[in-house]
Order: sequence, then C-alpha cells, then structure tokens
Amino acid sequence: MKEWWVQVGLLTMPLLAVYLHIPPPKLSPALLSWRSSGSYFIYKDQNIFYRDSTGAVGSSDIVVLLHGFPTSSYDWCKIWEGLTQRFHRVIALDFVGFGFSDKPRPHRYSIFEQASIVEGLVRHLGLHHQRINLLSHDYGDTVAQELLHSLDTIRRLIFVLLLPQGGSVGFTDSTSPHRCVLPPEQFPGWAAPAGIIRCVNNRFLFSILQYINQRKKHRDRWVGALMSTSVPLHLIYGPLDPVNPHPEFLQLYKKVLPMSTVSVLDDHISHYPQLEDPTGFLNAYLNFINSF
Repeated sequence: MKEWWVQVGLLTMPLLAVYLHIPPPKLSPALLSWRSSGSYFIYKDQNIFYRDSTGAVGSSDIVVLLHGFPTSSYDWCKIWEGLTQRFHRVIALDFVGFGFSDKPRPHRYSIFEQASIVEGLVRHLGLHHQRINLLSHDYGDTVAQELLHSLDTIRRLIFVLLLPQGGSVGFTDSTSPHRCVLPPEQFPGWAAPAGIIRCVNNRFLFSILQYINQRKKHRDRWVGALMSTSVPLHLIYGPLDPVNPHPEFLQLYKKVLPMSTVSVLDDHISHYPQLEDPTGFLNAYLNFINSF
C-alpha cells in the first residue's frame, strides 16, 4: 500500500490544477468602463494602468491618488467626479501587481519600486517639474512616505485612513491578517480578472505581502520622513477602523505628528471612507485643500 501522503498528493494535484485554471469572473460594466477610460504606460517592461482626467478650468492643481492593499485605483471611483471639479488634473494608477497593471511572477515587489513607478508616471505625463498633491490610502500611504523621503515636488500630502497591517504610517508593529471590513460588493475589483490579486497563488500573495516586512525594516526612514517634512499633512480617519482603534491610534498619531491636521468622520465609518462616506470624505479633503 502506498504511503498516505503519496495518495493525498495524487488526489490533490489534479484538483489544484483544475482550481488554478478556473477562469476568473467577468468584469462588471463599471470596471469595464473604468478600464476603457484609462491608459497604460510602460515601466521596465511592465504595463501600468492609470487614469488621467482634466477637470476644473482655471485651476493648476494636480492630485495623484495612491490606492491601498488589496485593491486598485477603482477605490477612488466615488469621489472622482468631485475631485475633477476642484483640480485641473486628477490622476490615479494601479500599482504593479494590482488592478489592471501587470502582475509579474516571480517578482520582488517593493514599496521602493512602487514609488519609482509613481515617479515614472509623473514623468511620463510631463508633470515632473510641477508640484503635486498626494492623496493616499492604506498601502499607498507607505508609497507616499517613500516619495516624501525621496522627492521635493510634493505639494500637500494627505493620508487617508490606515493600513490593514500595523497602522497607516508605521507607528505599530502588528502583522495581523488583512480583515475585510466592507461587504464584497464594495470591492468590485476583487472579483475581476484584472482585479487586485487573484489569491490562487500563495507565492504571489507572499511576494506582495513583503511590504509588511519592508515597513518594519524601513520604519525610521518612512516615519522620519513624516516627522521632518515641511509638507502639510492631513489625516482623514474613520473611528470604526478595527485594526487602528479609536481613540488609541488617533492619540498616537497626534503625539508623533503634532503638526498634522486631522478630520474624524462619523462614528460608523471604518477603513474605506472614500467608499463608505464619499461625501463626508470629499468635504474633509477639500476643506483641507482650500485652507491654503
């Protein structure tokens, strides 16, 4: 009789092969529209998806939106129109490994690479000599911190809520698993074939998740960038966030970054305020922007 583990392997392998070749769900009409209104540029042989809308007449302000994990630029869909009424250019990208951008495997994903991709997009669009606003969320917060450390063209830096692992800007060391705090219909990109991460390849997911270790390793660099900057900072915070609880996180944030201003949304708002409360979020953001 064959060893039990051989029998299990013989049974598991064909099932795994079938699972990995299950076709992904079709894109929703909303995602098809989002993709068709975007473009691609090439960064080191990788196709990077982005959207670039021209908005308010008479404004020269530019905002670049940096999405979180494990989502995509579609995170900003509910406030996109509102942003175009205030900014001359509204730009968002899908980081490599996410959304409609390429997902190379094997690949050493890093926050440094994602920051370079943002810089590459800004150059691609001919905006590298202009000052920009960054609006970041979750994973994008850490990318924004690296940009803040590396570049001198950032005009205003807006941190939108937090990170699912360990706080928004590296204040804590938690590595708790990502917990979805909204129903699946709030994340249409998750089910899309081009959506964020199709969690059918553990090695790919593990590679993407290395940003958690990178945040620990480079904590001094990235938190230091916030503490030493003269760029205006603002936090938009949902008190119901389960990973960065109120009021403990907010107290720590204000202690570490006393020069940052803060908007606290309604008590029921959690980790994705731009989706949960787009009106309140947009008002908080524009009030900050218009205060200069």
